[in-house]
Amino acid sequence: MSAPEARRTAAFFDLDKTIIATSSTLAFSKPFQAGGLINRRAMLRSTYAQFVFLVGGADHDQMEKLRRFMSAMCAGWDVATVREIVADTLHNVVDPLVYDEAVSLIEEHHLAGRDVVIVSTSGSEVVEPIGQMLGADLVVATRLEIVDGKYSGEIEYYAYAEEKARAIRELAESAGYDLEHSYGYSDSITDVTMLETVGHPHAVNPDKDLRKVAVDRGWPVLVFTKPVGLRSRVPFPPARQTLAALAVGGAIAAGGVLWANSRKRRFEG
Repeated sequence: MSAPEARRTAAFFDLDKTIIATSSTLAFSKPFQAGGLINRRAMLRSTYAQFVFLVGGADHDQMEKLRRFMSAMCAGWDVATVREIVADTLHNVVDPLVYDEAVSLIEEHHLAGRDVVIVSTSGSEVVEPIGQMLGADLVVATRLEIVDGKYSGEIEYYAYAEEKARAIRELAESAGYDLEHSYGYSDSITDVTMLETVGHPHAVNPDKDLRKVAVDRGWPVLVFTKPVGLRSRVPFPPARQTLAALAVGGAIAAGGVLWANSRKRRFEG
């Protein structure tokens, strides 16, 4: 009798303060100001929001304030302009902020045959290109409503807290992931349900509340301290093929997973 075929597994990563050392969305405040999208006052407010996010920890109240602030700030922005600014400044903004330890983990999971999925509350316009840069296979991210090529200021799909866990379960059902043998990484107490979804949860640079949960439940606590530019790292294994970063948020909300780009292509850094 032949042995049963092993099911696919995945590693699910939060992005902000887990893979990169800051808020991915707020990190683009200066490029957005330079591109004429926000004024100096708004940039100062975003800098303050960044400070609160980093120092205070991302509890529910702070995340709700950030959500309202960011959705209101981007109302009326031209979508094509935002994507162009992100593409033009991505490496300069994000490269120095990526944790070396996180990149090593991503490489290890890929070498072990696991898919790497970024699950982030930040907007897809920022998370998708970062996912491509890191060689992620899939991305789940918040999606802002677009009307006539501009952001309306409303949120179409909010990848936050329990919704992250639900998205992971739906992805697992669609892709055939064995969640009991899959991995999860996050820094925030708001992602407890996400971490509970997998058999191997990890707290990364955890806030006070998540650290307590991790200690109580015996979850490994990882400390990432070395932001590094990806250009200084050994390239991802050349045989590894990855999907273009995929925004599955809206499709999951509708009850299914939409493959925005089903044609696999080699990641070009």
